[in-house]
Order: sequence, then C-alpha cells, then structure tokens
Amino acid sequence: MLGKNEDRKIIGIDARLYGPTGAGLGRYIQEVVDRLVVEDLENDYVLFLSPQSSVDCLINQQSVQKVIMPERWYTLAEQLAWPKLIKQYRLDLLHVPHFNAPVFCSCPLVVTIHDLILTKFPSRRASTLPAAVYWFKNLAYRLVIKSAIRRAKTILTISQFTKKDLIDQFGVQPDKIVMAYNGFTDLSVKSVGADQQADRETILRYNVGDKYLLYVGNAYPHKNLEWLVDNFYNWWQKNPEYQLVLVGGKSFVYERLAEQMRKYWPTNSPVRLTGFVSDSQLPAFYRLASLYVFPSRYEGFGLPPLEAMSYGCPVLSSDSSCLPEVLGEAALYFKDNQPASFLEQLDKIVSDNQERQRLIENGYLQIKKYSWEECVNKTREVYLKALKNL
Repeated sequence: MLGKNEDRKIIGIDARLYGPTGAGLGRYIQEVVDRLVVEDLENDYVLFLSPQSSVDCLINQQSVQKVIMPERWYTLAEQLAWPKLIKQYRLDLLHVPHFNAPVFCSCPLVVTIHDLILTKFPSRRASTLPAAVYWFKNLAYRLVIKSAIRRAKTILTISQFTKKDLIDQFGVQPDKIVMAYNGFTDLSVKSVGADQQADRETILRYNVGDKYLLYVGNAYPHKNLEWLVDNFYNWWQKNPEYQLVLVGGKSFVYERLAEQMRKYWPTNSPVRLTGFVSDSQLPAFYRLASLYVFPSRYEGFGLPPLEAMSYGCPVLSSDSSCLPEVLGEAALYFKDNQPASFLEQLDKIVSDNQERQRLIENGYLQIKKYSWEECVNKTREVYLKALKNL
C-alpha cells in the first residue's frame, strides 16, 4: 500500500475498462492514465482494475498501486464496494471516467461524462434482459448519473455537444463542466506493415476484397448498423463489386445483425463481420478501405472516423450529435437517418476523385487538432483544483 505523505495526495482512478477490450472508453482510460501517472510527480495513484484490464495495464512505478476490483461496472456490487475501497486506500480524490460513480463517496469526486446515450436512446434492443429488469436498470442508471452529476466537484466532458447536453438535460451549471477533447491515437506505431502487399495479406485473412466500405466499433442500436445494412443492400444491387466490412467484437447485437444479413443474402454475403481486430492489424483495414462510413445517430466524440482519416481513408458520416463539431470539414455528411441523402453522398464519395482527395487532405489536418497531452493537462488541472480545496 502507498505510504501516506501529507505533501503527496492519493488519487484513485476507476480503470476497470482500461485497454482495448474496453472499446472507446477503454482507449480513453488507457491514454489518460498512462500519461498522468508518468507526468504527475507530485501525487500517488491507485488504479482500480478488473482482472482483464490488470493484464493489459503494464504500468510499473513506485507512485502507482494497482488494485484488482472484481465487481462489474453498473452493478449494485460496485456501489457497495466503493466506500470501503475509498477508506481502505485513503483516497484524497477519486476520478470515475464514466457515469457509474459511487453514490456514497467520502472524498472529492471527478467524473467524466462522455455522452448521454442511455437517456437519449433507451432501447431494450441494446440488452438481452427481460423488459421489467431492463427498465429497472435504466431507472437505476438515471439515478446514478444524477447522483454523479450532483456529487462531482467537476465534470469532464469530451465535446461541446456533451457539455450542452448536460446543461440542457440536467441543468448543470456551466462552470462545473470542463471540456477536454479526446486525443487522437496513432495506431501506425503498432502496425504489422505499412506496405500494400502486407496490408492486403492481412485483410485477405478476413475474406475482404479490393473494394469495401468500412465501419469499426460496436453494434448498439444508436450506431444505426441495421439501417446501414438495409441501405447498403439497396446501393449494392447497382454496385456488386463492393463489400461492407464491419469490425467489432462478437456480441449478441452483432449476431442479430448477422440474422438480418441472411434475409438479403442467404449465401455469399458481401457484408463481412470480422469480430475483434487487434490494433496491429486494424491499420490495414483503414488504409485499403474505399471509405469509412459512420451512420451513428448519437456520439459523444467519435474516435474511429479520426483514425480512418489518419490513414488517408475518406469519411462519410451522419450529421448527428457532435460529429460535425469533431470531424469538421474533413468528412462528407448525409442527413441523419435519411436514406436518399445517404445514397446520394455515397455515390459522390466513390465516384468523385476530386472530392475524395479533398477529404483525405482535410482529414490529415483535422486529426492534428486533437492531442492526448492537452486532454491530460486539462485533467490534471481539474485534479489540482479539487485537491487545493481539501
């Protein structure tokens, strides 16, 4: 256990979703934590890790203590565990990088709210739970997020869109919110190969051909992938040389998507469900894709389109939520959930080479706007301000 030194404060971070298996939230936690604990020489850290994330987390320094917290997120068990852990590890501050903050917290609390998807898109289709259980958990979610917002000394958000959502929906005072954009993660340093032949060999292992639309992420209802498959089918009938490649870990929502595909293509489907793809192989998919498509109806930030831009992949995105804010002039937009607009812009991006080149060049400029260092600096400033008020 870390020794208590009055000159050094002990900061706890809920890092149970740390690493690639935690998807976008996991990447956020990893990028922030890895930098914070190295750059902050004045404080000590306790990282609360799940059994899985403890394997991914390779941090090893005297100022950091790693604690296995087996309780799953979004459960009553974690709520019961937090008060004991806060007291046991004598935390001066706790940062919970999601809405599931402890209802009872005896130290100052910092919370990151990435989005309000569960209040904007509550859907049983995102869960296998019985209806009564699902809606009970949804009610519990609303109570927990309201508690987190009320108890937090500071709320971090990752876009102006989410900040405005919090103000409009929960009446949060603007001065309680600090906006810090996500950074951009350059996966090229983990790439297995940057030459076209190596890339092609990589995607061939997944039965992916020369021309394809790419999506990377989960398949929750707000991502709008069922809608994407429906509209891709209509477009594919005139463009049968194209595939739709959906990269994301196996889940019941992807299995449901596979059933939908069989309705259109009983055999030889042009839609490829790859399952999880490692960071070392993912760049090949980006580099060889004809375009990256992002039909999401609601995002707090949206990292995958930025990753696509970094590899010279033009982006076609819905104009929903924060996406115009984050992607700027580097994406071609279609009207949210509007098939005619989607098909028109899809035709344009695959046929207009001048437009494609404009998007590629703007993409390289857009990603330079986002820095994990800047995100971490703002996060550290929030910590210091909270600790000074002790």
